[in-house]
Amino acid sequence: MSAPSRGLSWLVLGANGQVGRQLARALQPLGEGQALSRAQCDLSQPGEAARVVRDHSPAVLVNAAAYTAVDRAEDEPVLAGRLNGEAVAELSEACAASGAVLVHYSTDYVFDGQGRHFFRPEDIPAPLSVYGKTKLAGEQAIQQSGVRHLILRTSWVYDATGHNFVNTMLRLATERDHLRVVSDQIGAPTWAATIADTTALAVHAWACSGFDAERGGIYHLCSRGETSWYGFAEAIFDKAVALGQLEAEEIPEIEAIPSSEFPQKAPRPHNSRLDVSRLESAFSLRLPHWQEALRQCLSQGPTRHNS
Repeated sequence: MSAPSRGLSWLVLGANGQVGRQLARALQPLGEGQALSRAQCDLSQPGEAARVVRDHSPAVLVNAAAYTAVDRAEDEPVLAGRLNGEAVAELSEACAASGAVLVHYSTDYVFDGQGRHFFRPEDIPAPLSVYGKTKLAGEQAIQQSGVRHLILRTSWVYDATGHNFVNTMLRLATERDHLRVVSDQIGAPTWAATIADTTALAVHAWACSGFDAERGGIYHLCSRGETSWYGFAEAIFDKAVALGQLEAEEIPEIEAIPSSEFPQKAPRPHNSRLDVSRLESAFSLRLPHWQEALRQCLSQGPTRHNS
């Protein structure tokens, strides 16, 4: 990927998160940029969004900062609303005023998870949880601000580092002989590197066309294919054994259970299938199958100690 002439100045918020860490790598070919952690830009504080846009004057701001503790959000709706809604509104307004392009990540949780179809970007949201409602509020604030934007909805994010399902499964393999994993929630596990690399390709393509308004809007960005959390767990163990990260005798017995037997404070969508065809068509790219992305992630090295 060659950068547009003179390059693009970029700024990433949420540098310490799974996606933020990968973005700091993936955006390098676009031009000069910086990735800021929460310590450097705390969006829970009013005025921070305007300050960071004013101080850095990026051509492209990629917001990977968010309140993502889905269950805790039920008890902290004000803080979740601040980070996922109000702060995003402030970022949108600041970017609109400065002329910066805003790239923002949203989630499958904006849908009710009913049915077995693949949700399209234009489908009507109906979030079930505080987290989903606050993420939808952020989407709406961006759309109402007039800023040139990409809203990229994703699902089931994991990486080789951080707290996520992959690292939890690899850790539990060394601690337990039996695991109970939900089998009636269906979606696409999505590697943070897939999100970051696809974002960089989309921004590059959009920049080459002068950030034309027709390409802006909401897209779905996740791996191709589908599985359950149970199927995801099976694949994690199978690939870890194939890569020599686990011995076959270490793999615990996995029991498939319904969501009703694993109660959680925030309701989860049973159907998290997202249709990625609009993104692939608009930016001439092809997203990987979740199985292949998982293999690539695990092949980077042992991850069990990163959780």
